Amino acid sequence: QVQLVESGGGLVQAGGSLTLSCTAAGSIFDINSMAWYRQAPGKRRALVAGITGDGSANYTDSVKGRFTISRDNAKNTVYLQMNSLKPEDTAVYYCNAHVMDYIGMSGEYWGQGTQVTVSS
Repeated sequence: QVQLVESGGGLVQAGGSLTLSCTAAGSIFDINSMAWYRQAPGKRRALVAGITGDGSANYTDSVKGRFTISRDNAKNTVYLQMNSLKPEDTAVYYCNAHVMDYIGMSGEYWGQGTQVTVSS
């Protein structure tokens, strides 16, 4: 079993910054891709940013230039640095990871979600 534990959400004023962290724990042999998704009220969960094992990153257009995704493979941790936050960034942010365990089984895992609220 694999668990993803997120931290770092909160309330911030527009223009401010937050950093989210997500650490994977459990029966982990290798973590392929890691990503952050978000879900605003009344909307579908959507990809914010993703990063591969070799560090290649991609972003949804609305956060390019403001958010940075990174990962520490030694710590099985992915980060999302969020700058110049806007009220429309308000959402529950979810960590996602594709993990291979020690018996060669691959699975997709989700964190419990962390609330980010940006006030105007």
